[in-house]
Amino acid sequence: MLASIPSAVLHGVDGIPVSVEVHVSNGLPGFTVVGLPDAAVRESRDRVRAALLSTGLTWPLRRVTVNLAPSGVRKGGAGLDLPIAVGLLVAAGELAPASVDGLSFAGELGLDGSLRPVPGALVVAGALAGTTLVLPEASAAEALGATAGEVRCASHLGELVGQLRGRRPWRHPDPPPPVAPVATEPAPDLAGVRGQALGRRALEVAAAGGHHLLLVGPPGSGKTMMATCLPGILPPLAPQVALEVRRIHSAAGLGPPAGLPDRPPLRAPHPGASAVSLLGGGAPGMRPGEISLAHGGVLFLDEMGEFPATVLDALRQPLEEGRIRVSRARATVDLPARFLLAGAMNPCPCGEGGTPGACRCSESARSRYHRRLSGPLLDRFDIAVRVERPEAAALVGPAGGEPSAPVAGRVAAARRFAAGRNVECNARLAAAELDSVAPLTTGACRILSAEVQRGALTGRGVVRVRRVARTIADLEGEEGPVRSHHMDEALLLRCRRDLLLGAAR
Repeated sequence: MLASIPSAVLHGVDGIPVSVEVHVSNGLPGFTVVGLPDAAVRESRDRVRAALLSTGLTWPLRRVTVNLAPSGVRKGGAGLDLPIAVGLLVAAGELAPASVDGLSFAGELGLDGSLRPVPGALVVAGALAGTTLVLPEASAAEALGATAGEVRCASHLGELVGQLRGRRPWRHPDPPPPVAPVATEPAPDLAGVRGQALGRRALEVAAAGGHHLLLVGPPGSGKTMMATCLPGILPPLAPQVALEVRRIHSAAGLGPPAGLPDRPPLRAPHPGASAVSLLGGGAPGMRPGEISLAHGGVLFLDEMGEFPATVLDALRQPLEEGRIRVSRARATVDLPARFLLAGAMNPCPCGEGGTPGACRCSESARSRYHRRLSGPLLDRFDIAVRVERPEAAALVGPAGGEPSAPVAGRVAAARRFAAGRNVECNARLAAAELDSVAPLTTGACRILSAEVQRGALTGRGVVRVRRVARTIADLEGEEGPVRSHHMDEALLLRCRRDLLLGAAR
């Protein structure tokens, strides 16, 4: 007898519908799974068998063949355990075929028959829209709102069989508030940052315009503290972006709550992170990487000089396009990756940046360290500043810095100017639009031309400096042309490479 059960598997941040076809026939007892299953799917044979026997159901001593269609797509994860078990019960005559009409299933089985949650329930529900989706109780609330059909749940295979036989009532997850924001821990407050007037200004301009930021300075200068304050001064996520963030985190198996996140995410991978963990891919489901998990928020690379150069250079394409295209031998997937990059690094391996009497690094060691950041990658930072250790008076004085709340207010006001230009922030302005939305006064044009003539700016750098100057003008409440002092500050916030990385003096 043949049974076909609808389900779905993850593919990046999308779901691919899968038809789980189970055929039970006479012959030598055996269990075969075909259709490009990974190791977790092949091992479902033992989990399904133990779950059926623990529930008091019969394991058919016949030949069982499971086909996962479409056969050309690799399937991964344990979420196909439940549809395989239900299909096996239907094909073996334990359940009536009519009992599963219009139903789709996803879930992992424990050896005792318990139903365990699966990653990406939100994405799976979207792929199976229009059906009545049956999920483990722990995953059902996550799937609400992602499907036009009904969501039902169970906590044990025995309970589910009773529901399919009509002996038990179906259970439904409690609906969450429509767009309830998710409460998160407060971000660090800028009031704790003492001194660092240039660094604080760079942070505010970066947040207001969505500009990528690089902080370079010796240990103890407060680079990490300032960077971690960045999400706290960014505006709340727009509903559409919040939904994208929720889908990405669901596909990554982080299990988001049913509500929408309200604050931009902050991801801070370790310098030892591999290129796959940062960019995504690797698993059969092409799991999103750290840059996708930072979508809509901040990707903070602390100790940036310790990351492998190949990993850093792989960021160049997503920084420009806001998406990452991950290609493997059998699959290609587009993952969203629109993030604000914040980097922090020492000017040299010892941190003293070539200062005579303090720096212990040889010239070759500094050269190797600086080569970690290629010229094209450094050119993609709209703002790059050198910060020094604060003075003693700033550290021990009674007054702290300006809190995050007023800074966030100015950032929100500048973002409203950008919204009037039909962009989320000024970093999204197209180069062709700058002449109309960020015209230059004669003085500002003269300053910018001088920088180009002396070779301090590339064509990409000119565009980025003009965007930063537009943001600075917006922070001052000026919608007119970009003036000379706006351009001067934009160039100040984009230090030369030799000054930034501390050439030997």
